[in-house]
Amino acid sequence: MQEIKCPNCGKVFSVDEAGYAAILKQVHDKEFEKELSRREQALNEEKQNAVELAVTKAEAKKDKRISELENQLEAMKDKTRSELELALAEKNLQLSEKDSEITRLKGQIELDKSVAESAVKDAVQSKDSEIMKLKNDLELEQSKRQLNEKSLKEAHDAELRRKDEEIAYYKDFKARQSTKMVGESLEQHCMIEFGRLRATAFRNAYFEKDNDARTGSKGDFIYRESGEDGTEFISIMFEMKNEMDTTATKHRNEDFFKELDKDRREKGCEYAVLVTLLEADNELYNGGIVDVSHRYEKMYVIRPQFFIPLITILRNAALNSLSYKQELAQVRSQNVDVTNFENSLLDFQAKFGNNYRIASEKFQNAIDEIDKTIDHLQKVKEALIGSDRQLRLANDKAQDLSVKKLTRNNPTMQAKFAELRENKQ
Repeated sequence: MQEIKCPNCGKVFSVDEAGYAAILKQVHDKEFEKELSRREQALNEEKQNAVELAVTKAEAKKDKRISELENQLEAMKDKTRSELELALAEKNLQLSEKDSEITRLKGQIELDKSVAESAVKDAVQSKDSEIMKLKNDLELEQSKRQLNEKSLKEAHDAELRRKDEEIAYYKDFKARQSTKMVGESLEQHCMIEFGRLRATAFRNAYFEKDNDARTGSKGDFIYRESGEDGTEFISIMFEMKNEMDTTATKHRNEDFFKELDKDRREKGCEYAVLVTLLEADNELYNGGIVDVSHRYEKMYVIRPQFFIPLITILRNAALNSLSYKQELAQVRSQNVDVTNFENSLLDFQAKFGNNYRIASEKFQNAIDEIDKTIDHLQKVKEALIGSDRQLRLANDKAQDLSVKKLTRNNPTMQAKFAELRENKQ
């Protein structure tokens, strides 16, 4: 047991070894933490000072390096400027020499051109005579061909007239065989009824037979009508069925609905109408206009007496939407115009770029050819100068040559020349 005195109150405590050790540990930990905090603070201050010093040195070094680089850049600019000026002067001198050579070459070309033109003129005269002969042959051949075409056309027209006569005969035969519609076929009845009112009520309407069977089937008639500006506002596919057409097998009206709807969609018509005399005892169809749109979209079944009234009803209903269709057509036309303008602009840009590239290449090729010509002429000039030098040396040697020099160290030739001189004397 050990005794410990409190420094504040002076009271003495008795503690065992474990308690004493715990007190010592508390005191040691507090001192250690205090020392650790002090050293950590000092280390932070030292690190901050080091960082500030490094930053200061780096900025000074950076400013110095920037100044050096600026000086180097100015020096390089001055050097480059002087080199460019020198190169430009040399290039101007070269261009002047090239202009002179081009002028000389142009003169040579004009001379060659005059010679070539005379040759071409002779060739053209020869060709003109050949062309005249070929034209005469061609005119003769064309006259023969026109005669053949005329004979073929006359034979074709005769065949068409014969076919038309056969068609008219069979149409008349069928009309005479029918016991319905006061001796007329159903199709003829509808055409006659429509023709009576075309000039007054349907001036802008189209009502003709459907002769387009490219899709495998066709209706009987197509009705289309447009406004004054050409905007179509109604179209009807008509199918005509009478009892005579189905005497072998009795069909019902609904047997033709699917095919009629198919024809309407393929020909781009808005409505489909079946004009029928089938099922004569069926009160549904005898009562008036029958709407079968619940089975096939925009489809009606009528008896022949409702043919014109149904067209009038559908036409008047469609007239209300004509203004909207005209506005829609105008908007579509404007969009197409904008698209065409953009396509034309892009096409012009592409063609202009291509032409510019080709012109640039040809210009560069011409410059290269001029450079090659100048190099060749320079070599010719050097060769001529060298030849002149050799000729001058040869002339000097010839001028320096004498009889005395030729007969030197040659007694025989000396004796011959001496003998000639004596003979002359």
